[in-house]
Order: sequence, then structure tokens, then C-alpha cells
Amino acid sequence: MTETETPTMHDDHHPTPPPRVKRRRPVLMALIVFLLIAIPAGYIVISAEQSRDSGEGKEQEAAATGLTNAFPSKVQQRIYNVPVPIGSTPVYYYETNSWQTSSLFVQFRTNDWGLEHYLKAVGTSTAALKKDRITIAPEQAAKVGWDFSVDWPWAGAKVPSQAPHPAQQIMVSFDEPGHPVVYTVSTVKF
Repeated sequence: MTETETPTMHDDHHPTPPPRVKRRRPVLMALIVFLLIAIPAGYIVISAEQSRDSGEGKEQEAAATGLTNAFPSKVQQRIYNVPVPIGSTPVYYYETNSWQTSSLFVQFRTNDWGLEHYLKAVGTSTAALKKDRITIAPEQAAKVGWDFSVDWPWAGAKVPSQAPHPAQQIMVSFDEPGHPVVYTVSTVKF
């Protein structure tokens, strides 16, 4: 302190410190503002992209007019009680929906073990399969291009059920010994 400067005194005779200068941090403020804008915008873009992709997949699935070469989703398998055995190949499915009923058409080739386990899981057995019994109506089969009038070794079974549980009509082709082809129409009534 110079001789000409005199410290400011309060009543208690202590000098008061000079007022603090507020320093602004423009870089930090700019970063905070950027993050407050960019993070929500990023979430919106990602969400919109996922929603669009989901819609396109659903649209393609709804536009399908025949069997799709793929496993039905786990949700479809659970809703319609059609647990396709692991190792089945090829697997095809088609789903129809209306106000009163929804049906899942599933076709797959499996082995004897897979057939036994599949039938047990849906509530029936190989003993319930009746030779030459057609359980899927021709008009239903025609929706997906199935033809059970072909002279193959066929067997069929029905698994009735009370709504809202699905009822199943099952046809099995034994055209290749040890590798049966299973055709199922599982229908849920509302």
C-alpha cells in the first residue's frame, strides 16, 4: 500500500477485502448449453430411427401373403403355443389377424425326437396322430399353398382348447422316414 492510499475501515477497524471479480467461463458455459441441446436431440434421432425400422418390418410382415422362411418370434410361439423344436429346418410361418380370430400357420421339418417333444409341448402325443386324417381344412391350407390331397403318408391330430387359449390343427407328413414335416394351424379366438 502506498502512503496516499488508506485502507477502508469498518467500525471494528479491520480493513475490508476488495470485492471479488466474477470470472465468466465462456467455454464451460458453451459446453453445458451444447450438451443440454445435443443429448436430447440425439435421443430423438435414435428413437425416430428405431421406430421407423420397426414400422418397416411390421409393414413388410403385414404385406406378406404367404409363408415366410423364418422362425416365428418367441412371442408368436408363446401366444399360439407353437414351440418349434430347435434344429428344425426349414421353418416357415404366416400369421393372419382379424377382429374375432388370429391364426399362425407354421411348417417345419424335424426328426422323430423333435416331433415327440413338439406334440407333448402342445398338449398331445404321437399316439393321437391318426393315419390319413386331414385336420386342416382345404380353404385354410390354400391360404399358404399347402395341399393335403397329395398321396403321402399323412397323419393328423387336433388339440382343442377354450378361448383365449389357442386350438391347434396338426398335420404330419412322413414322406421321409425319420424326418417328418409338421404343418400346424394354431387359432386364437377372442
